[in-house]
Amino acid sequence: MTTASASAGPARPIGIFDSGIGGLTVARAVAQRLPHERLVYFGDTAHLPYGEKSTAAIQAYAVKICDVLLRQHCKLILIACNSASAAAYELVREYVGSKAQVVGMIDPVAQHIGQHYAGRPVGLIGTKQTVSSNAYRKKIDQLDQGVELHALATPLLIPMIEEGFSEGRVSEEIIRAYLAHPALQGIDALLLACTHFPLIRPQIEAYYRGQVAVLDPSDVVAATVAEALAARQLLAVATAVAPLHHFYVSDFTRSFEESTRIFFGHEVQLEHYPLWE
Repeated sequence: MTTASASAGPARPIGIFDSGIGGLTVARAVAQRLPHERLVYFGDTAHLPYGEKSTAAIQAYAVKICDVLLRQHCKLILIACNSASAAAYELVREYVGSKAQVVGMIDPVAQHIGQHYAGRPVGLIGTKQTVSSNAYRKKIDQLDQGVELHALATPLLIPMIEEGFSEGRVSEEIIRAYLAHPALQGIDALLLACTHFPLIRPQIEAYYRGQVAVLDPSDVVAATVAEALAARQLLAVATAVAPLHHFYVSDFTRSFEESTRIFFGHEVQLEHYPLWE
């Protein structure tokens, strides 16, 4: 296996993984900020949703996926999943070691909230795993900026989005029911702590009518990736040829491929790569 010190660093790809295809919203933000970088994306569609899985199970999946990305000689691994970041970030950093940099969803976003919402109440919606882990709360409390976090698990939103019900009366009623929950009252900002949720950001913003800022972590995380690569002189050199991205899934269905346009902005070709054979 080629390590970071033994290969041509800047030319190596960025590895990104998620429990499914929701992380493509983060991949899209990275591609927009770093258009010369080659991406290798892995969606663990055989085991989604991670939000309903145990910490031990998520950690096992994450290690297997990292093996795949390291075999692709990735210079940086981005955990583009809040549930996996909460459950496996420290383990992945230890497992990967010096072979690649590791960036998760939680630390960059917690820093952003601490800088911009000190002393203010902030809401959070995410999976059961993300909320129950208290990962965001712990990171934000460590900053000691007086941010008051109000977290609510919103498990119905993910299947709603994946089944194409992100617009219309059905989605409006479900979104309204969650956002009207007592846990989310009196907040100044709402953090979308799931990679699916940027797709319903317009509906959430319509509910709040400008009274609450709706925070999409994708841009914050993409900026962190750019800074991490720049600090180690690992940014790809601009060329006249667009980079060729690769997209792998652990379980292939046509519906996953059809959904890539929704999440990534255009259709991509998914390659089937089983984690366990």
